[in-house]
Amino acid sequence: MTAITTPFAPLDRLGAWSADLALRVFLAWEFFESGWQKWNGANWFEQLQSAFPFPFNQLSASFNWQLSMWAELLCALLLLIGLATRFSALVLFIVTVVAIAAVHWPAHWSGLAELAQGYSISDHGFGNYKLPLIYLVALVPLMLNGAGKLSLDNLLQRWRR
Repeated sequence: MTAITTPFAPLDRLGAWSADLALRVFLAWEFFESGWQKWNGANWFEQLQSAFPFPFNQLSASFNWQLSMWAELLCALLLLIGLATRFSALVLFIVTVVAIAAVHWPAHWSGLAELAQGYSISDHGFGNYKLPLIYLVALVPLMLNGAGKLSLDNLLQRWRR
């Protein structure tokens, strides 16, 4: 068994320091880009305010727009540097669930076969929840494990000891 595991020892050491870094950089880019588009764009939440799940459907579209934009911008930066990683991942997880419910989930579907057609990147009338679902899956390890060793969270934790 050692003949199989020995060549991977350097990867194990590297992975202990940087495995979560790829997820953090990927998610930071994607969410920051989305927040930046909101920063520079017009509020289109008015058109779908009724599709927001509770309690967000009780808030104004303008407030939801600001909440989403700032969550995406600030939490993306926190993910990138690995500070408050679990909290930031949770916030972005909630933002993504709301986005799936309000924007990406198909409005009408009558069965699993029809629902499965929405598992795509492009919208052909069946929803387009594939990419947000990928974001949710990528956020889970960060919520459960944190940012890893190459992060400010880890540095602060070691400093407190």
